[in-house]
Amino acid sequence: MRLNDGIIIPNKGKNSPELGPVAVVSGTQTDLFLLCELFDINVDDYQNLFTSRLYVPCRSIGAASLCGPLVGAPYAVMVIENLIAWGAENIFFLGWCGSISPQVKIGDIVVATSAFIDEGTSGHYQPNENGRSYPCRKLADALSAEMTQAQIKFHSGAIWTTDAIYRETRQKVETYQRLNALAVEMEISSLCTVARYRGVDLGALAVVSDELTSFKWRPGFKMKEFKRGRQAACEVIKNICQKM
Repeated sequence: MRLNDGIIIPNKGKNSPELGPVAVVSGTQTDLFLLCELFDINVDDYQNLFTSRLYVPCRSIGAASLCGPLVGAPYAVMVIENLIAWGAENIFFLGWCGSISPQVKIGDIVVATSAFIDEGTSGHYQPNENGRSYPCRKLADALSAEMTQAQIKFHSGAIWTTDAIYRETRQKVETYQRLNALAVEMEISSLCTVARYRGVDLGALAVVSDELTSFKWRPGFKMKEFKRGRQAACEVIKNICQKM
């Protein structure tokens, strides 16, 4: 063991599930169940992965595994570390985010092209001088191309990832607005960091559930635009997975 190696290492044991190369990770149970419906997976046919559900379809070779829900960088990384150890090579993350850009509205979809690191997990994997992590360009382009083909409105750009949902202060929002971040959420920068560290591909998108642009919180969790955005995002992921 090298001095810088982790003492606890995710690995594939004799009882570990056999995953195909494609996995979809959902931040919420609501979207996880929607994905199960689209992938024709029984929501009750799952294995436990920590406090998440893991669906490993065995109907066809190469079918995508589904996992979730998960919240926050440390737990999200625990989950994908195991998925990677068990065979996942192409991972799509679907989450929710809060808009901090006037052009990004509730129900819109944001494809992450980079993520500002305002969480503590990424730094434990590798130093980062510019404070950003990056998804796989190929998967980000695939997400954008699929939405363009389906004529779905979306935004591409930077996302701000934070550990502290109740410390999204006016000062911080203004800081990331100046850096042209489109939205804020709690997982993407850490997932991109770990995917690159482990040598796998990860693409991420998030549906806008609320707005912080005016420094007054505007929730949209019950709005029809948000429901439509979630449905569209799930269908885009399903379509891409079927092509891989």
